[in-house]
Parts: sequence; structure tokens; C-alpha cells
Amino acid sequence: MSNFSSIAFYLPELLLVLTILAVIVVDLIPGLKRFNWIIALAGIIFTGILLYGDYGVSESLYMGTIAADPFAHYFKWIFLIAGFFTILVSRHTHSLRDADLPEYNALLLIVVFGLFLMASATNLVTVYLGIETVSLPSYILAGILKNDRKSNEASLKYVIFGAFSSGLMIYGFSWLYGLTGSMSLSGIQQGLAGVQEPLALYMAILLVLAGFGYKISMVPFHFWTPDVYEGSPTPVTGFLSVAPKAAGFAVLMRFFYSVFTTGSMTPVAGVDWLTLIALLSAVTMTFGNLIALQQDNVKRMLAFSSIAHAGYMLMALSILSPDAIRAVMIYLTMYLFMNMGAFFMVIFAENQLDAHTVEDWKGLGRKAPFLGALTVILMMSLTGLPPSAGFVGKLYLFAVVIAGKKFYWLAIVGVLNSVVSLFYYFRIVKAMWLFNPADTKPVKAGGVITLSILLFTIPALLLGIYWTPIINLIDKSIGF
Repeated sequence: MSNFSSIAFYLPELLLVLTILAVIVVDLIPGLKRFNWIIALAGIIFTGILLYGDYGVSESLYMGTIAADPFAHYFKWIFLIAGFFTILVSRHTHSLRDADLPEYNALLLIVVFGLFLMASATNLVTVYLGIETVSLPSYILAGILKNDRKSNEASLKYVIFGAFSSGLMIYGFSWLYGLTGSMSLSGIQQGLAGVQEPLALYMAILLVLAGFGYKISMVPFHFWTPDVYEGSPTPVTGFLSVAPKAAGFAVLMRFFYSVFTTGSMTPVAGVDWLTLIALLSAVTMTFGNLIALQQDNVKRMLAFSSIAHAGYMLMALSILSPDAIRAVMIYLTMYLFMNMGAFFMVIFAENQLDAHTVEDWKGLGRKAPFLGALTVILMMSLTGLPPSAGFVGKLYLFAVVIAGKKFYWLAIVGVLNSVVSLFYYFRIVKAMWLFNPADTKPVKAGGVITLSILLFTIPALLLGIYWTPIINLIDKSIGF
């Protein structure tokens, strides 16, 4: 489709751009500056309305470089929900009192736009542009607390590892272009069908995985995750743990299924990259869970747990089938609610008690019983215990691996890792409920943050009991 004709199908992204510009301009007008966050939230809401209007459309836009399809639309909803609540909760986060919130809102919206681009990219150039559009403002967001040493350290480490992984990815793209002479994903797939040098293809796969693995915190490209999660403002940490990870899996699935897979669902040119994914999955989930056991800082613990969750999702991608894509999309939906809900609870604990370690959480359940009960549900879901959304998500992941009849051992590794995760998630529950607080004064549990925790905990529970509507929606969104 021509560039001009594509505009009609690209209205949600264009509205996001206009919202970013409005946020920046309003910040320059003293009398309107206080409405900045309202403009940002309204922009996200109207973007969602336009996105809803486009649902079901399947078009190739801008000369075949971007796809407007149900697969991308589904992920865009995840990005909008994560972005909306991050901006909303950030206004009530004590650690962001000294931050420039209009600038912060604009940067978050730019990241959301980049995530949209990642989910829709069908060309090597747009894949790279999408990843960099997400990465560059993310570096600034991680270090937005200018007078905080940990925030500055987080930003610097994020930049260094991001630049390194992007360089490796671009080098991998150059191998693919050299092998096929094409920049489009479909053109590369056709060109790879006649490749006689599998070693060159293996090299390209490894290099491309470096870039995508960095976005999803896959071992061995995870080194930035714990320090960035700990040093960034907690709303940023919660957002980074969900939205860019979801975009990373979106581009990973589209790329590997469009480039390294034939129409008959077999690896292109006989290159067995599925075994590589299975090995990386096992290493990622095992490393994340074992290191999380040793953490006392709650944000670092959740950082390593997010690495483990990436390993669980990679488990399904070791099987080539539409069911694998569906399982990952189901898990990412569940992960959105349970993980962001957990980080909102971390914000509450920081605001009220200046709590950063598990020790600081002692007695919090007795001081705020309602939120303590919600936290138990979120921890159950993150562990994968029934009846919770996390259990349903893991059930679909394991079912795909077992049905594939190739990596039974990987399913066993996944179950054992889920058992390990129980210990560190319930360390938080134990601290909240089984210890007496040093100060028995009740903690105020009202306001926007409490409401956000509740809104994310309800799906984390209900989707473990009745999840048919989500499955039906995902089934309509699998096709590229």
C-alpha cells in the first residue's frame, strides 16, 4: 500500500504523535502546565478508541514496512494499558516528586509509540527503528532522578548494554541482507529457502537473538535488568518489566515465524533453531529463579523473576505451531496484570513505609489488611498457583511443550522452576503476615495507587477462573 493510502490505517499512531507534541507544547504554557497529565491520559484513551475501530483490519502499510493486523493490535492494547496506568500512578509516587513530570509523560508516550512500531514492523529497518525508539527514551526514564546515584547508574548501564546488543543485532541484519538481498521479512524468508551455508544462517540467528534477547531479558543478555530495575523510579520499572518485554516477544515471534520458518511450519533451510531456543529457555528460567532466591531488595527480586518469566515464555517458542504463539500471548496478558499489580504494591510500600527490602515489609499485611490480601493473590499468580491467572498462563505454556513431543525435559525444568519461585514470592507474604510490625499504627490504604492495585488484582484472580473471552480474542489475533 502506498504511503498516502496507509495514513487511514495508521491513525492511532498519528494520534499518539500529536499527543506527544501537545504534552511538550502545553508544558511551555504556565497556565496550562497542570493539565499535562490529563492530555497524556486522554491521548491514550482516544488512541485506544481508534485502535478499537481498526480491529480486524489486516493491511501492509507504507510500502510493506509496517503491518496493521490483529496480532499487532492485540499487543498495542497491552502497551496502552501499561502506559495509561504508569502515567496515572506516577503522579502519586513520592520518588518522582523532584522529576519533571511533563518531560516524563512525553518520554513515556514516545516509548509507547516505539512499542507500536515494534509490534507492527515487517522490515529490517522498521524493526531497528522501533527498538531504538523504545530504547533511547527508556535510557532517560531510567535516569530521570538526576540527583539519585542509583538512577544515574541504572541509566548508564542501560545505555551501555543497549548499544552493545543493538550493534550485534544490526550485524545480524547485515548477514541476512547479504544472504538474501532483501530487507522485508517475507523477502528474506524466500531468499533463505535456497541458502547452502547453514553456518552463516546460524550466525545471523545468534546475532539477531542478541538484540531481541536484550529486550526480553533473556540470558545471557540480561545483565542490565537487576541494576536498571532497582535504580529506576518504580513506575518506570513496572512499565519496563511488562511493555517492552511484550513488544520484544511480539517482534521475536513475528520475525522468527516470518523469516526462519517455512509455510509448512518447519525451520527454514533445515536450521534447528528450536533446540537453541529450548536451551536458552531452560537457562533463562533457571538462572532467574535461583538468583532471585538470594535477593533481599524487592525490586531486584522482581527483576530476576521477570528474567525467569521470559524463560517460561521462550519455552513455548521452542515448538513451531500457532498454539505456541497463542500460549505466549495468553501468558503475556496474565503477566501484564499480575506483574504491574505487584509493582504498584511496591510503590505503595515505598510511599508509606520507605520499604525497599523484604525486611522492611514485615507486618505490612497487618497494617493494611486489604492490600495485604491483594498482594497474596498477586504472589500466587506470579508463582502460578491455582486459581489464578498465572496458573492458566503456565498451563497453556506447558501444554504446548508437551503436545510438541520434542522437549519433554523442558516441561520438567519449567515445573521445577515454578516450585523454586514459590520460595521467594512467599517470602514477601511471610514477611507481611507472620511478623509483627514495629509500628502498629494502621497504614492509609486509599487513593489512586490502591485503586490501581485492585484493578490489576481482580483480573489476576478472575482470569484464573474464567478466561474464555481472552482466549477467543487471542484466537482472532494470532495471524500475522
